[in-house]
Amino acid sequence: MSSSIHEGAPAQPERRLLSRRNLLIGTLLGVGTGLGISATSGLRAAPASGIRGLVPPGLDPARAAAPVRQVALAVTDGWVGMPQGLPAIAPYFPDTLAPEHLDTYVFGFRDVTGLDRTQVMAQMGKAQISAPIVECTVGEELWVTLSNLGLVTRPDLVDSHTMHWHGFRNAIPFYDGVPETSVSVPIGRDFTYVFRPKDAGTYMYHCHFEDVEHVTMGMTGIVFVRPAGAAKQAYDAPDTAFDREYALLLTEFDLSGHWNDAHIQVSDWTNYRPNVWLMNGRAYPDTLEPAGTRGGDGDLVSGSSPHLQYQPVSSRIVANPGDRVLIRLANLGFEEQTLTFPGVPMRTVGSDARYLGPSQQTVADTVVLGAGESRDLVITAPAVGTYPLYNTDPAKYRGVPGDQWAGGQRTELVVTGTAPAQTAPNQWEL
Repeated sequence: MSSSIHEGAPAQPERRLLSRRNLLIGTLLGVGTGLGISATSGLRAAPASGIRGLVPPGLDPARAAAPVRQVALAVTDGWVGMPQGLPAIAPYFPDTLAPEHLDTYVFGFRDVTGLDRTQVMAQMGKAQISAPIVECTVGEELWVTLSNLGLVTRPDLVDSHTMHWHGFRNAIPFYDGVPETSVSVPIGRDFTYVFRPKDAGTYMYHCHFEDVEHVTMGMTGIVFVRPAGAAKQAYDAPDTAFDREYALLLTEFDLSGHWNDAHIQVSDWTNYRPNVWLMNGRAYPDTLEPAGTRGGDGDLVSGSSPHLQYQPVSSRIVANPGDRVLIRLANLGFEEQTLTFPGVPMRTVGSDARYLGPSQQTVADTVVLGAGESRDLVITAPAVGTYPLYNTDPAKYRGVPGDQWAGGQRTELVVTGTAPAQTAPNQWEL
């Protein structure tokens, strides 16, 4: 059914791990073969470069029933950076195993769309948090090819991975990404998920294999669906129209768990005690830094500080006076979070990927999100100035001399009057 990602490389000893989960997955794969399902394939050494070298031969975009949007993601481990100067937590933070400029061990998804096989393999050990923003439109098919590159720091961990689209009303369990009833991707393999979104809105995605550990370690991202024929609306309703668009994913880290995974120690996740709180994989003041960019080889070239090389998504919001700004807010941590935007009323037009009609919409400067929830918020940019958006809980910041907000969920809206038009979500210039 599949071939090795390392085709052409020295043979590796085969790992045979028998468990109830692996037995069930093997049964599902067998059933899938019997049904003629062709989405599962190895990372074949194809002569074509880019994503077509990743998609199994049985899946042909030209034969799809709808237009196809293709994305390729790789899964691996790596190191990221928290804000400089945060108080140390001996022995957990900063991690002494980390490379220069970095301090925290993570697992993560990595955008490898358009890369050839050699470039994809070169991303091993370069995990990204948060995961790449994925978007599509009602009426399209979204094909996401997930490649499991394995772990560099912990090669003894032979976990499979999945892409589970949290909150997605999917009629095909085969592509749901819950390994007990779906398919997981072993090391050295890939799998192409096929989604047919019918409902616009803001969703999230994460790995659902050993889901508590993998979510905690950073395998989380935002995915959203646009309504057909309305690129500048959150839903198929005129009152959700916008001029600019920003996605903010809320998560948090218990840094001791990240140290444990790097140092081959067992974590008791029932003792989960977060000590840094993130927006798009960054904690304040890094949330204000520009976005990172990707070079031709797929390696991230940070637009800001070296310690943010693998945290490319900015959380800063930039607009002109009077702009309608859509904020796609999602919480994929384990704690409830309350954010406030003093002086900037937020109109909630969507909740958990469902449009709220005018009678259901609320307008307030504060929003509360439980774990696994999303909100679509529309604001009208006020006069030129800077407006903070932050977590109201003072205990959810680490603090450093001169900056009580460091290490927490805080960003800002900058209204300039000179901001150029956006060509992609979260894009901004000052």
